[in-house]
This record gives sequence, C-alpha cells and structure tokens, in this order.
Amino acid sequence: MQNKNIDRRRFIENTAIAGTLGILGASVFTGCSKKRNASELGLPLLDDRAPKGKKLKAGLIGCGHRGTGALLNFLSAGPDLEVGALADVFPDKIKDVRERLLRYKIEVPDDKCFVGMDAWQKVLETDVDVVLLVTPPYFRPMHFKAAIEAKKHVFMEKPVAVDPVGIRSVIASARLAKTLGLNVVTGTQRRHQRDYVATFERVANGAIGTPLAARAFWNQEHVWFRRRQEGWNDMEYMLRNWNNFTWLSGDHILDTHIHNIDVVNWFMEMEPKAAIGYGGRHRRVTGDQFDFFSIDFDYGNGMFSHSMCRQIDNCANGVGEVIIGTKGYTNCQNTIYNPDGSIKWQYKYPNDKDGNPTSTVKVSPYIQEHIHLVTAIRTNHYVNEGEQTALSNLTAIMGRESAYTGKRITWDEIYNSNLKLGPSEMVMGNVDMTFETPIPGTPIRQ
Repeated sequence: MQNKNIDRRRFIENTAIAGTLGILGASVFTGCSKKRNASELGLPLLDDRAPKGKKLKAGLIGCGHRGTGALLNFLSAGPDLEVGALADVFPDKIKDVRERLLRYKIEVPDDKCFVGMDAWQKVLETDVDVVLLVTPPYFRPMHFKAAIEAKKHVFMEKPVAVDPVGIRSVIASARLAKTLGLNVVTGTQRRHQRDYVATFERVANGAIGTPLAARAFWNQEHVWFRRRQEGWNDMEYMLRNWNNFTWLSGDHILDTHIHNIDVVNWFMEMEPKAAIGYGGRHRRVTGDQFDFFSIDFDYGNGMFSHSMCRQIDNCANGVGEVIIGTKGYTNCQNTIYNPDGSIKWQYKYPNDKDGNPTSTVKVSPYIQEHIHLVTAIRTNHYVNEGEQTALSNLTAIMGRESAYTGKRITWDEIYNSNLKLGPSEMVMGNVDMTFETPIPGTPIRQ
C-alpha cells in the first residue's frame, strides 16, 4: 500500500461508515419514501448474455477442474470470446484442458501453452485482454498484482488470499485497478445469482426490518485429497494436494464457507468487529487442516452471526444462510418470512420449456459472473469486486485464527497482522516446512 498510515486510517473510516449504515440502514431507508435502487446498492448487471463488442482473449492461469470450468464459463458469456493462452505448473493439467476444449472445436497452439513455476508470467506477456486467476489461493495476491500491473482485466476465484499480508496486497492491487480502469470480478457467485440479488435488494430496503442476528453454514462430506505418489517431491505433493494444506488453500473455512460468510457480510452491509471460535481435526488423513469450525462473529451493537462449517463423512449436512431482523427473517436466497414463519415474499423462478415451474435461476451464476465482466469491459460499466471480496476473505481468516488459537481476535488485530503463510522460497523440490495441526490455547500467530 502506498502509505500504510494513511490507507489504514481511510480503511477504518470507511469501515466505520459502512458499519453505521449497516446498523441504521434498514430503519433509515425504510423511513424514506425513496427506496435504494440496484445502482445505489451496487448490484450487478444481470443480462442474459454479454453484448457484442471488441473481441476479447482470455488467459487461464491454473488449469485444474475449477480453472477449466471458469474458462468455459467465460467462453459462454457472449460473442467473440476466445482462449488466448494457458498456464499451469504441470503439463498434464494443460493436456486435460486442451482435450476438453477440443470437444468444442477450440484449439490452443503449443506456443500459447506454458508450463512451470513461471508459466503465469508468460501468459501476462501475451496479448490476452483478460486473465482468469484460478490457481491455489496462496498465489492469488502475487498473480493479481502482476496482472493489474500488466494492465489486464481480471477474473479471480475466491479465496483471494490465505493470510492478512496477502489480503492487504489484494486491496492495494484492487485500488490500483480502479485508477487504471481495469475491471475485476471475483468468484463470489451468490452476488451474481438472480434469486440472491433480488432477495438482498428487498432486505436492504427494509423487508425484514433492522438485522439482529445471522447464521451461516457449510457442512458436507470430506472433499478430495491425494496421497503422496512415488517420485513426487515435497512441493509437487503439496501442489497436487493443495486443498488440504492451509498455506495453499487457507483451510476450508476460506475455500468453501467463505461463500456463506460473504453473504452475511453482504446482507449486514458491514464486516464483523471480532471473532471467537473453535474447531478440531478428527478424520483428515493428509495435510494440516481442521475438520470443523464454529465461529461467533460479533458485528457490534448486539448483532452476532453463528458461522459453522464441517467436512466429515456420514454427518448431517447443509449449506445456507439466515438473516433475522426486527420484522422477519430470510434464507437470503429466495424467501422472506414474517416473524411467525409465514411467507412474506418468494422469488419466482422461470418456467421450463414446457411451462412447468423450476427451482433454478435463468442463467448460471458461474456464467453470470463472466457476463458481468465482459459487459463491463465492452460498455464501460465499471466493476471492481476485489476489495469487497478481500474483506469477506479477511473475515474468514479472522475466524480461522480464532479457532486455531482459541483466542478472541479483533478486526484491527487481524487486519494489521504480519502473518504470512507458505515457504520462504518457492521451488519445485523438497521444502523445509512442518505441518502440525493447530492447537487452541496457543499464542495468536503474528
């Protein structure tokens, strides 16, 4: 950041203002005859397809499952969208993407496919207009900074960082992007999902009164993992098993539960002031992460959110959010309830081709993200989600560190923390790192 003291002061001022609006928003705005419209609420464009315009080439950095999906989502967003370059550490990942693209008669020439630890830099040296950053989250701050300095528009998956040092870097890069007029969209797809957007617009205009409390949850079976194969050095093993190492993924409170945490921050229109929580590890067989987290986020003025996530097989599962207000409550996605549980409002989904009711939005939110990005580039309808996603990301990090240590952690403490995860040197070889599971009751990591 250009001036840490000045930027930090502005950050606190902006957070204070956002907090005041979040607490007073429902009562203030419902007391006015004029409701806040979509533009005033910062809601995304929700076109079915991006308009015609300048041909745009995308460079994909990170060719795993999600990266491939993001590239196909981009290509589906509108006309004249092309693949400009591919990059991954591993050649087999490049091979997989190219084979999948061939199903759609899309060929990427050899000289636009880059492999190795520096492959991402080579993509930024090409003539691509947009870069899709879909590597393990540890690399996001570095890649995002370089992409903006290379004057590329950006789509980046969440999480956008795994530690506070990375978060501050992302915020600085997002602000630089704004000065350069570069558009930035992030993988917080609920903010681009039509039912969520419609529900938020009503809640922000007082449909449930003043928010009082919330709960957010992402409980599921254990996700994928890979055991170490013969011939893999330390770095290759960790990169191929990145979802199970905190320094690469941020732990699953960031990797998946961040969606729910982001929705609560969005609907509350602020970030929490502190967190206290716990978690533990019982079932995982690789990596150093917890199996579950339970976090109490304090938003001030008596408002709290209970946030929980778990990845253990054969347990009760569920994913969602609930916001409770003085005049009702909502599941955030598609329904607003009166205090007695009766339905006050419900989102109407489109009918299928036979005229039967459906339960899905018209356009996939994964594609809607890219429609928004391409439309912004072609129409000068500027969008930059980098900082708002970084703040939700930092909320999750605050919860994670509270659970890891057992301590109450404040927003100022986590924002100013010098905690930086990962090896001292990024090399494809053996790495001098230890992976002990965090133990509550230990000092806060700085």
